[in-house]
Amino acid sequence: MDYYTPRTKTGARHKNITLTAREYSKITGTIASVRRNRRTSDDGREDINGRSREYDYQEPSFIAETSFVRAPLNSRVSIGTAPPKSKGKGRQNNLDHVPLEIQESIILEDLLYVLMGIEGTHITYHPDYSPGEDDPLQGVRFTVAPSLDSSLQDLVERILPLGTYYTAISSFIEHRSDLDYGLVNHALCAAIRDMLKDYQTLLSQLEHAFNFSPQFSLQKLWFYVHPTIHTLSLIYQLVIELGSADDPSAELSSSSSDQSSELDPEEEARNEALGIGGAKLKAVMSEIDKNGLTDSSGIAVKGGEVLTIIYERMQNMSGDPTANTLYGTLLREAGKPYAAMLKMWITTGRLDDPHEELLVKESKFINRGILEMDYTDEYWERRYTLRDGTSSTSAKRQAGVPPPRSVGGRLPGGACVPPLLEGWKHKILLAGKYLNVIRECGIENKRDSTDNEVFDMDDERFYKFVENAYSNANRTLLQLLLKDQQLIPRLRSLKRYFFLSQSFFLTHFLDLAHTELRKSAKSASIVKFQSLLELALNTDVHGDDTLFREDVKVTMTSSGLYEWLMKVVGESGQIGNGDDIDASQALKRDKEKDPDKKPLLAIDALAFDYSVKFPLSLVVSRKTILRYQLLFRFLLHLKHVEQSLSAMWIEHKTTVWRRQSGDNTEFDRWRSRVFLLRARMLSFVQQILAFATFEVLEPNWRALEAKLEKVSTVDQLLRDHVDFLDTCLKECMLTSSKLLKAFSRLIVTCSTFAMYTAMFTKSANQASASEDAGETDDQGKAKRWDVFLKFETNFNHWFKIYLDCVQFYASSENVSLLPLVVRLNSVKATSAPSST
Repeated sequence: MDYYTPRTKTGARHKNITLTAREYSKITGTIASVRRNRRTSDDGREDINGRSREYDYQEPSFIAETSFVRAPLNSRVSIGTAPPKSKGKGRQNNLDHVPLEIQESIILEDLLYVLMGIEGTHITYHPDYSPGEDDPLQGVRFTVAPSLDSSLQDLVERILPLGTYYTAISSFIEHRSDLDYGLVNHALCAAIRDMLKDYQTLLSQLEHAFNFSPQFSLQKLWFYVHPTIHTLSLIYQLVIELGSADDPSAELSSSSSDQSSELDPEEEARNEALGIGGAKLKAVMSEIDKNGLTDSSGIAVKGGEVLTIIYERMQNMSGDPTANTLYGTLLREAGKPYAAMLKMWITTGRLDDPHEELLVKESKFINRGILEMDYTDEYWERRYTLRDGTSSTSAKRQAGVPPPRSVGGRLPGGACVPPLLEGWKHKILLAGKYLNVIRECGIENKRDSTDNEVFDMDDERFYKFVENAYSNANRTLLQLLLKDQQLIPRLRSLKRYFFLSQSFFLTHFLDLAHTELRKSAKSASIVKFQSLLELALNTDVHGDDTLFREDVKVTMTSSGLYEWLMKVVGESGQIGNGDDIDASQALKRDKEKDPDKKPLLAIDALAFDYSVKFPLSLVVSRKTILRYQLLFRFLLHLKHVEQSLSAMWIEHKTTVWRRQSGDNTEFDRWRSRVFLLRARMLSFVQQILAFATFEVLEPNWRALEAKLEKVSTVDQLLRDHVDFLDTCLKECMLTSSKLLKAFSRLIVTCSTFAMYTAMFTKSANQASASEDAGETDDQGKAKRWDVFLKFETNFNHWFKIYLDCVQFYASSENVSLLPLVVRLNSVKATSAPSST
């Protein structure tokens, strides 16, 4: 803004001015009253040399505001276009021959303007300063007329930074009071504005002294403003850091200057012609900087980042009492809205953060309805998260975290957790999450008497309040889950139906659904399976067996257990993450590409499902139901193969298999080998089943029950439950691709061998008939030996591989497999003698 500067009267100029003692006394005695009665009319005024100064422009907006017009510090504020200022030697030398006392009076008046950011007559803007191009947050730079006496000039230059500080701070307050900068910036601006009121009060007192006290001097002005310089410099440094944190203007200006220095004259002229060179380019870049368009993160400095910057400055300058007090006050005032938002979150479970300043963020597109089909538990894990991406259960950062301001620097905006809350952030997150779940259940949280208290972030009572709120929310949700929602009986029913702790119902169900299970998965009827399951569950039940049986449903999967596990473990090495659904879809696409592939049988696709309502669905979620289903299908296959081999044993007790024949005949050798292979297969299946139930599932279940009796947090409860299932999957050998491959081949060999029961019985009848007739059936003999030896060779081969893998993992990774090694050694492998 250009202010009015009187024109210099043309004509001869007196080189020497001499004053008599009387004239000097008159001037010094009346100079204060002359300034006091200064008028802003158009008639003009006289300068110290008696020359007339004419105003040639009007100030219509000030006409009605007489009191404002007469305010001395506003006498130079102009509206509209001011006349051009006189430049050159005439203005620079106008103090050359003025006495020192008068120079001091003149410069004192200019200083009072400059301290308010207004350009004076002899203290003007720096020649390099450009209001349209320079960043207002850097402040206005002033320079003193060189004609001022050097003794005064040194003292004036010490005072001049106050004008720069004041203009920069005022620009910061005006800029950061915008709604987009959030409540923390607003509170900070309000606190700084209150501090500036003290500064403005000091200026009004200095102006009064200047007008009414003849003893007021430049030394006294320095004495009064000297302590204020340090205070405003501290605020100025804070303002500069806050303004430059998301403004890479320094880098841009340096790079642009480097580029401009490298341009040759032709290219510079071409850029000027295109309108992108020199001052125009600089102005465009400055506008981009001011709008924040060059910030890599696109997030303004707000919320937790503002508090972090203030706290770090307070710590770095802890040796300065003034800085420590000043920054402590600003931190306390700026943190009040932040603490209020935190308090609402940890006491009600509601997140009121319209400007994204808080360390907690909400994904509103995730609701509790997603628990019906979500296999990654997004409602609990991702509905409410920390903006910095950290988690109390994993060292890996979550996705969606904004990049830091610089490499290894702090995160922008609300993602930057204030250092005072770094150790409390997980408790703050969990306290609100717990209360949010309770509120979703329709239960209102009881408000405590301390909820109406206002806390500061540096108040020890605030952190005690956070701890109490976390404990209360945790205790309330735990009681809701364990007592009101009967979590323990629910888990026991899952153990009964999925882990077959009382499997008489499953045996009955397999017997009832024997015919349906032989069909393909597409042609089998789920409705029929469900009715048969209900029939089996309602037969001979009493006590706890009747609990929650209506929540067990039959479902058909789209892929076999082992090929699905091989796909998941082979790709991600982990069960229960987002790759599970991708694996199912990939297997489905493979089947569509290969239509000749054998259709999936109903027994291989059969699985149980379990339905629970919110909030139990947080614990018994789709992710945990998936793990229960995997273990159930594993046990179901073992049970089904065991039942098939047992049926084969019953078939082998019939007359044709027990018929006595001659000694060491070919048929006796074949029959003995069939009996032996069946017994080894049955023993293998029973040993695996016994190991999985008695040495894996039951001990781990007991350990889980012991943990649930001592559990103290809901997060620990969820973690213990998932860890229990993961441990069971690992110890049941369902997480190793090598063990899965060998075991799947073995179990398929056993089930296929059991399916050949009728064919083996037919071969036995043919051999018996040939022996009775005294004939030799060489073709039938070769065929039955060929079929049997294929089964025996295949079983021996994969059993040896499987036993070697189990021994390796038992000695290296999973010591819980050592009992299985002992069990499998009892299944002795025999060499295959000749069929002749």
